[in-house]
Parts: sequence; structure tokens; C-alpha cells
Amino acid sequence: MKGEEEDNTTHRTVRARVEHVFSRMKNYKILRDCRQYGDGLHHAVARMHNLALAA
Repeated sequence: MKGEEEDNTTHRTVRARVEHVFSRMKNYKILRDCRQYGDGLHHAVARMHNLALAA
């Protein structure tokens, strides 16, 4: 069972990192607006792409 505990520890660590990234992404204004107004993720990606091109 020691191998299983190590696997679970690794899994929890990776999952926590991914969940933190998702949490941070939800705080970006562009993504937050799309979630609130129902534009969808593809609109957010297009907006971020346009911002990158303008920079």
C-alpha cells in the first residue's frame, strides 16, 4: 500500500496545482466577463489573442 499512498500524494499535488491555475484564470476580467455574460470561452480566447496582437 505504500506505492498507492505515494501515487495519491503525487495525484493530490498535481491536482492542487491545476485547480489553482483554474482559480486564477477565473479572476481574469476577460474570462470573468465571458462567464458572466455567456459569450463562451471561444470569445475570451479571441479577445486575448487580439490583445496579444495589439501589444
